[in-house]
Amino acid sequence: MTALRDSFGQALLALGAEHPDVVVLNADLASATKTSLFAKQFPERHFNCGIAEENMASIAAGLAAGGLSPFISGFAMFTAGRSFEQIRNNIGYPHLNVKICATHGGLSVGEDGASHQCCEDFALMRTIPGMTVVCPCDDAEARAAVRAAYELNGPVYLRFSRSSAPDMHSNPDFPFAIGKAEMLRNGYDVALIANGLMVSRAMEAAGMLAKQGISAAVWNFATIKPLDEDALKEISTTVRCIVTCEEHSIIGGLGEAVAAWIGENHPMPLSRIGVADVFGSSGKAEEVLSAYGLTSDHISEATAKLLHK
Repeated sequence: MTALRDSFGQALLALGAEHPDVVVLNADLASATKTSLFAKQFPERHFNCGIAEENMASIAAGLAAGGLSPFISGFAMFTAGRSFEQIRNNIGYPHLNVKICATHGGLSVGEDGASHQCCEDFALMRTIPGMTVVCPCDDAEARAAVRAAYELNGPVYLRFSRSSAPDMHSNPDFPFAIGKAEMLRNGYDVALIANGLMVSRAMEAAGMLAKQGISAAVWNFATIKPLDEDALKEISTTVRCIVTCEEHSIIGGLGEAVAAWIGENHPMPLSRIGVADVFGSSGKAEEVLSAYGLTSDHISEATAKLLHK
């Protein structure tokens, strides 16, 4: 079990040792986002911009225009939400090589409550032309995603969880590629398409469904944009229905992206599991996730209901 913000911090540290063009900016949250590891090792390449995410995004744009590879970090609510205009106009519009790294995404922020539980970041970042959006599911994938983002020329949005996630990859050097989904479990009745913390829950739900005689495939769609259309073609021709699972609003996220592709290319029954059109609430992370239906039990129940329908 690893908190993916820790994975991000370690990956950034390793990347900085290999590439002197990597610089890191934070919004007075280095200890929370784990960029403090980079700051300690490379103080001359780390910049604390204070509680001013908008300025941080604009400074990063200038550094990228000067030939550096900036990684900006902060909580998802403020990194994606507060500085949306600067990301859109100063990073996205000129297609600059800035990596936007957001921790504390989704409801699993827990006690920090609705003001900090960002369930809108995928939607915001997906709308920016040319923006790549990635949400890894475990330690190995988070580390690989940071490296892949560095190697990709252009803006990338990466979301990392505060809560710990179980390892889904036994091989820490597994092949990760931006824009490519992976099948973690085969099945022919239904495909559970998930990302982030919901991947492990989808795997648990698949086990529950198997006991009911339901064969569920589990797909990890770490990249939300660009969507792996080849994987969707395979999925839509091998199962009877699809259930998407994400720690994000059902509006504008992975579920909506999958539904749009399915609707245009291969209409079939589909259900979206995520946060409904509501704000979050304060509480222990697992209690909040359970209250909003982001559990393996709920995935299993919703899948069986969809198949019956």
